[in-house]
Amino acid sequence: MANIKKSYGIMKQSIIEITERIKEKSRPTRSAYLERVASMKKRDRGSDRLGCANVAHAIAALPSDDKFKIVVEKKPNLAIVTAYNDMLSAHKPYESYPEIIRQAAASIGATAQVAGGVPAMCDGVTQGEAGMELSLFSRDNIAMGAAIGLSHDVFDGAVMLGICDKIVPGLLIGALHFGHLPTIFIPAGPMSTGIDNTSKSKVREQYAQGKIGREELLDSESAAYHGEGTCTFYGTANSNQMLMEAMGLHVPGAAFVHPYDGIRKELTVEAVRLIVENIKNKKTISIGELVDERVIINAMSALLATGGSTNHLIHWVAIARAAGIIIDWSDFHDLAKSVPLLASVYPNGKADVNEFQKAGGPAFVIRELIQGGCMYPDVITSSFGGLAEYAKQPFMDKDKLSWKDLPKISGDDSIVRSFDNPFNESGGLRLLKGNIGRSVIKISAVPEDKHIIEAPALIFNNQEELLMAFDEDKLDQDFIAVVRFQGPKANGMPELHKLTPPLSVIQNKGFKVAIVTDGRMSGASGKIPAAIHMSPEAAAGGSIAKIKEGDIIRLNAVVGSMNVLVDEAEWDKRELAKMTKEQKLNNEHGIGRELFTSVRKNVLSAEEGAITWIN
Repeated sequence: MANIKKSYGIMKQSIIEITERIKEKSRPTRSAYLERVASMKKRDRGSDRLGCANVAHAIAALPSDDKFKIVVEKKPNLAIVTAYNDMLSAHKPYESYPEIIRQAAASIGATAQVAGGVPAMCDGVTQGEAGMELSLFSRDNIAMGAAIGLSHDVFDGAVMLGICDKIVPGLLIGALHFGHLPTIFIPAGPMSTGIDNTSKSKVREQYAQGKIGREELLDSESAAYHGEGTCTFYGTANSNQMLMEAMGLHVPGAAFVHPYDGIRKELTVEAVRLIVENIKNKKTISIGELVDERVIINAMSALLATGGSTNHLIHWVAIARAAGIIIDWSDFHDLAKSVPLLASVYPNGKADVNEFQKAGGPAFVIRELIQGGCMYPDVITSSFGGLAEYAKQPFMDKDKLSWKDLPKISGDDSIVRSFDNPFNESGGLRLLKGNIGRSVIKISAVPEDKHIIEAPALIFNNQEELLMAFDEDKLDQDFIAVVRFQGPKANGMPELHKLTPPLSVIQNKGFKVAIVTDGRMSGASGKIPAAIHMSPEAAAGGSIAKIKEGDIIRLNAVVGSMNVLVDEAEWDKRELAKMTKEQKLNNEHGIGRELFTSVRKNVLSAEEGAITWIN
């Protein structure tokens, strides 16, 4: 196939080939999905189709004028699905959004109703605690909650309010199961910059070494997480926003505007205008049609180019599957060879997302990836103008929301760079394959001299065992920590973020250190080489359960391999370690974990998206 010339340049042949490969393996599921979407789009509007009692219930609480608009004038009625709560700093601003959306809809002759709320847990609160074992599963719970809200089936379009880790993926999966509806996502922005992330990490390491106490640590953490908005490091929440821009599911440039910047409300109003305009259009664009294989590639490219969250190697597999599109880690790995690393944002660098935004932000990265042939510009987007609209910056021109082109050069090339001057020629994520299984590593934050680690294994069956070994001064040596029974089936695949400070302390002493786990390390994966998401997991018979204390493991992120260096015949005959009865009981009870027993039994592997809704 020849290279395809686009509005900004020429798509890379390698990326075209990956796209075609994904299309081919997705053909049966994608075709079936689009047939369902087309069938649902052909139906009459809800208020015309449903029984009179059904319609009466749906509009009973609305003002008379809104009832008239829906039933008689047949004006668009929007569903609002909100993840608002005031536990999450990022979601606190959403408290006022339903009223803003209702007023914006009314001003253009439409209506809006809160169709439902979905749970939204803060991973920052549950890190290292039992509640984190519900975190990954909350994604599909959110998807189901969104589906319940939309199942009233009286809406012409959907507005989704969510930002953080599992919440955007969950809302998007839920929306794609209502793929016939036009849908737009509205972010609320990051909190203002607090203590710099490097200082925060140093304080954590000092606490891990016992050099400071709890009071000093809490002061530091409170200076970092101090107000409304997303946490300012480039973790899963902010990676979500980057990817939603790349998919064209926001108003262009909405991701990283502060919650109380004057333009934020105007961006929310514009989202309502765009979706109402879409609904009124005779060629209404539904989210199921919008999210095609090229849009998924655009999201993957954005993730790789910014060194985004490792969690998205799970979430975007599930999101794609919700649209009938089949991707796996090999697709990410192959794509990474063609997508350069253009951003350096903590934990991959020193800057936070506010500094990233000031230097050019998502718009700069998207423009450069389009020009470099790593993104498809001619996809359908919420703005109707193609992806090029997302390479512009919003601003207020007197009283009107407008967009302008960015400067040709980066505002700070220590944070974001042009396509021809990348931080690295390949993206920040890699696939590791070998006799242990398949795992992924985020190398964008790992120093190059630590991309290859060979050391003996130390075995831990949970993160508490590793932390105890650190406290007892047993880790001052070269080692690769094998932390197993942390996968979806074992205990819900919690993030093991609390292991980063003690392992960093050991690494800083000059020892070779890495971690191999079937758990997650989150969007905050840092300078420790971490082979994560190991599939198959230990609880599903994965070979990570064969590793013995002292086995030499060779992790090579340069070539993408990881192996236990033992004779093949011996490896094949080794028995698998099993979870103890005590471990199983601990995983199954307390903090609501017993409610998720059936989910743990039925969940697919991490590489399959840890999906709980497909058998």
